Amino acid sequence: MKRTLPVAAIFLAAGSLYAQFDFKVAGRNVQLHSFASQGFAYSNDNNYLTMNTSSGSFALTDAGANISVQVNDKFRVGAQFYLRNVGNLGNFHPEVDWALGDYRFAPWFGIRVGKVKTTLGLYNDTQDLEFLHTWALLPQSAYPLDLRASTIAHTGGDFYGTIPVKKLGSLSYTMYGGSRIDDPRGGYYYGIKAVGAVAVNTNGNQIGGDLRWNTPLPGLLVGGSYLDSPLGAHITVEVAPTVVFPGSVSGAERTTVFYGEYKTGGLTLAGEYRRERLFGMESVPGILGEHFAWDERGWWASGAYRFSKRLELGSYYSRFFPSWADGDFDKPGNHLFDKTVTARLDLTTHWDLKIEGHFLDGYGSPTSFRGFYPQDNPTGFKPKTTMFLVRTGWNF
Repeated sequence: MKRTLPVAAIFLAAGSLYAQFDFKVAGRNVQLHSFASQGFAYSNDNNYLTMNTSSGSFALTDAGANISVQVNDKFRVGAQFYLRNVGNLGNFHPEVDWALGDYRFAPWFGIRVGKVKTTLGLYNDTQDLEFLHTWALLPQSAYPLDLRASTIAHTGGDFYGTIPVKKLGSLSYTMYGGSRIDDPRGGYYYGIKAVGAVAVNTNGNQIGGDLRWNTPLPGLLVGGSYLDSPLGAHITVEVAPTVVFPGSVSGAERTTVFYGEYKTGGLTLAGEYRRERLFGMESVPGILGEHFAWDERGWWASGAYRFSKRLELGSYYSRFFPSWADGDFDKPGNHLFDKTVTARLDLTTHWDLKIEGHFLDGYGSPTSFRGFYPQDNPTGFKPKTTMFLVRTGWNF
């Protein structure tokens, strides 16, 4: 039976944390913060993100709470707890989102150790913080909600810092390494069930880095990220009723990202290009031994303008191609385009409401795990989807 949790209970828990504010323990500053959001999605045909959107779905909920202690001027410790439910994903299972010790020796050099959010592109490490973004749903070509855990964090360590470059602004860098997080309640585990397979473990190590240039032009930053991770999973495959064989997927996944953002007055322009290369072998002893090489590419561009303290309007265009080598980008099974318009209303300092329209063209490959799943659309996919999305969030 699917786990459920009253949405109101999440928000009440978050509110109770806010009531405590910040305080001191043994002379040390302790900060408590929390956030929660609830969404409603309705689409005309295809069901999206494992939700029953064609009938209207409220199954879009998340919440988190964090605590941090500034031990001294250079050393900080903290942790965040998080839960979510997106259709058939997450199931309100609580998890430690991050937990770390952070020692900053100087502005140009610091170390973070523990479970650390992964810096990859513009928004990867902040994608859960709905209140920071204009959008109810970030561009799925770069930040797929169903594959959140594949890049959200790593257990290991970071080196980071910001280096002034005289009259050329500054360079901010992050280098990291560690183990990737396994997510049995995410899109990969859910998606492969459609082909009769069940994943057992998808852990692996990863290394990567991010370099961003805060240019001399106020509000303009450009940057790039790189992530290299072994691709591995133990699986079981049901080849006939009650006949199950063990198998494996092994290889590597390499992600390259380039991005930019410009802010001036109430205007924000941003964009990102992302390429993911996956290669290796799928193996079921005695049945299957097949090499694969996938080249997934996507990009998005956005613009938003804040007209007043309470109102911000924006739009983005997102494009994703699950198989660049295929070359046939017109067929709906090899692309997923999303034209999005959004109105964000800041009702109070800590409460926002977003009204968003998505006009989706294509549905991508069943093996790309980007929103559309065969088991949620048993009669097949329609080539186009229109979706209305409302999301409200609180932060404390």
